[in-house]
Amino acid sequence: MSVTVAIVGRPNVGKSTLFNRLVGRKIALVDDTPGVTRDRREAEGRIADLHFRILDTAGYEDKTDGSLEDRMRRQTELAIREADVILFMYDARAGVTPLDERFAQVLRRAGKDVHLIGNKAEGKASDAGLTEGYSLGFGEPVPLSAEHGQGMADLHAIISQAIDRIVDKQKQTAQASLDIMPEVNVDLPEDDGTDENAPTRRWDPTRHLNVAIIGRPNAGKSTLINRMVGEERLLTGPEAGITRDSILVPWEWEGRTINLVDTAGMRRRNKVHEKLEKLAVGDSLRSIQYAEVVVLLLDATIPFEKQDLQLADLVEREGRALVIALNKWDLIEDKNAALTELREMCERLLPQLRGVPLVTLSGLQGRNIDKLMAAIFKIEKAWNTHISTARLNRWLAAMIEGHPPPAVSGRRLKLRYMTQAKTRPPSFIVFSSRPDALPAAYQRYLVNGLRETFEMPGTPIRLWVRGGKNPFADQD
Repeated sequence: MSVTVAIVGRPNVGKSTLFNRLVGRKIALVDDTPGVTRDRREAEGRIADLHFRILDTAGYEDKTDGSLEDRMRRQTELAIREADVILFMYDARAGVTPLDERFAQVLRRAGKDVHLIGNKAEGKASDAGLTEGYSLGFGEPVPLSAEHGQGMADLHAIISQAIDRIVDKQKQTAQASLDIMPEVNVDLPEDDGTDENAPTRRWDPTRHLNVAIIGRPNAGKSTLINRMVGEERLLTGPEAGITRDSILVPWEWEGRTINLVDTAGMRRRNKVHEKLEKLAVGDSLRSIQYAEVVVLLLDATIPFEKQDLQLADLVEREGRALVIALNKWDLIEDKNAALTELREMCERLLPQLRGVPLVTLSGLQGRNIDKLMAAIFKIEKAWNTHISTARLNRWLAAMIEGHPPPAVSGRRLKLRYMTQAKTRPPSFIVFSSRPDALPAAYQRYLVNGLRETFEMPGTPIRLWVRGGKNPFADQD
């Protein structure tokens, strides 16, 4: 039985550091600057034999004025309502602050299982702060050092007891339901539990799809994900650059688990100066590497800026399937003319991704999300394309007949054999008599032919030219 554990507290007390330690990976950004975390992040935590769901939250700010801090506070309160166990963290070295006291009042009203955690408790400098923790009204503080891993045994005991309480409560609920159930005396036919006429539904919970949403700041990435999942899961607002961490949001669409990853907006490199923004951009780049499909979200009012093109090229170089989504389409007046122009721009500016899916939508109004998902599934299928060697070589012979390789230095090139090396992305090897001499233009001719013939529009395709003869020529 698992529980949901939320780590809460004021800014810069070490919540994300503890989160990373419990998860076992550095997936939350950590810096000395207060307020690094803004969205609530969830993952699977582990201490020894215990597995549980862990929530990292933004530092609590006592603001109710509609500001960014106010919206961060509301996200934290949502995590409190969702959690079974609250780890209320404060800085044992700094002692109890007025903001800690106000947050303690909020937690008492929540009526949750709250445990006070005095972080940064390594050394004698924390003794006075640990004593002050009694004043918050949650009993004895648990001394802990998230940075050095001290106090994990106490956390193990806290979470283990919470699991036991939940199991006992479920047993009591089940027993109460049995006690009030009326007795019936009905003869039932013997049944082996099978029904040949009953509909069956194949469901593989491990067959999930990782989809990263990337783009420039203020393109509407978090707003789009909120509309897709049907709740205010991510922090949004008019300010550019709200998202810092890459946040994974599990979601089901047509019976399939989709892991949506919201990323920080990525500006041009020469505009990124602050350390925090560099960390956030690095986190976004790692999200692209771990994704299978990447949605490049553009602002339809200012599309195909230089940074948009660089991001699309980055996705292609990483070998990920790409869908381009034009957000804020509700703000476009002449939609038909604009779409025609944008398709032409896309083909002209991104020739390496010829035929990439282009979807118009409105994240704010939730329009065309079904079209976006259809494009994602279609490009994923193309990204996983596997072509038999026999088909490839019949195709290669037709391509050579239609347009033979050029003669280089008075000697004609020969393409002898072709095979697919792998999928994700589709990668092919062609064996040539002189691999170093095959012009790049002819390689593009082959790649474009692969896209068109085998229905892989917009998919990154790798083509490697190797020397040697047909490896199967001498086999029976």
